[in-house]
Amino acid sequence: MNAIRPSPDDRLPVAVVTGFLGSGKSSLLNRLLKTPAMMGTAVIVNEFGEIGIDHALIETAQEDTILLDSGCLCCSSHGDLARALRGLLDRRGKHAGRSIRRIVIETTGLADPAPVLIMLMSDPLIVARCRLTAVATTVDAVNGWRTLDAHMEAVEQVASATRLIVTKTDLAAEAEIVRLAARLQRLNRAAPIARRAADSAVPADLFDGDGFDTGRDGPEARAWLAADTYEAGGGDKGDAGHDRASRAAHRHDARIRSFCLTYDTPFEWDQLAAWLDSLAIHRGDDLLRMKGLINIAGSDRPAVIHGVQRLFHPPVWLPTWPDADRRSRIVFITRDLDRATVEIALAAGSPAARPAVALVL
Repeated sequence: MNAIRPSPDDRLPVAVVTGFLGSGKSSLLNRLLKTPAMMGTAVIVNEFGEIGIDHALIETAQEDTILLDSGCLCCSSHGDLARALRGLLDRRGKHAGRSIRRIVIETTGLADPAPVLIMLMSDPLIVARCRLTAVATTVDAVNGWRTLDAHMEAVEQVASATRLIVTKTDLAAEAEIVRLAARLQRLNRAAPIARRAADSAVPADLFDGDGFDTGRDGPEARAWLAADTYEAGGGDKGDAGHDRASRAAHRHDARIRSFCLTYDTPFEWDQLAAWLDSLAIHRGDDLLRMKGLINIAGSDRPAVIHGVQRLFHPPVWLPTWPDADRRSRIVFITRDLDRATVEIALAAGSPAARPAVALVL
């Protein structure tokens, strides 16, 4: 599907493209920016260091595609990124006579995408005017396996994604692509995986759906949570399902855990808030992503919670439950943080239990 689906939300859609050095982010963007469906796209390249070069690699053959400052806004820090984005929003409507319809932020290859996501979720001016549609992580089909073995940053980029794009598939053997895709799915069970050879990227890779949009109901809310994906995956196993040699090869993978906690009894809101505060204070850096559909005592509507590292987005109340299942379900993707520790933190966060600060997490 090459078209970009319309959304009733009139905020400007923003997609984050991440991936390790050499994984094909710029090539992917070059391909996308040349398609008619991507007209009106502004690109922000978030670089680190005194001299940036990624912007020189971003080009466009589409006259109506908007590229700023010779192809990008290059930012040396996340504070600069926020200021650049706010400035772009202030100029939204017309730039060189053409409207800005969407924004793509490309991170540096060594970056943890979490600070960018936190900025997009917490800056009130940006939240009011932008909606984060996807975190797309590119993985090189030729070198991706070795990169995941060597660099924890690459593993975290995969775990944080709402969708994964395996690039350079025209240069790799089919068996290696299948092997890599299986590894990626173990790291991030809910993220769909697209296989892209050179010049085969499509706009839907970035703007088809709303991976971070919590304000939906019905089947879309159930699909957003994807709790069944984690429950079917066998729980919090890390890399324990492999033999000793495999665990040595995937030592970084074993640090990433994904699991779904399910509760039949409705939560008291104070209890839930204390738990989240405890997790954020003690282990926030290791919460790569958290999302949940919560049954709150005394309410007939579910609350949606969503967090990245130390930031928890204000809860969103859905008008109805997506189905007859009224259990609270909370999905976690973590680093060096297992299911048991999270469950203990929940017990410690209860008003009837000892203060959470007494818990060593």
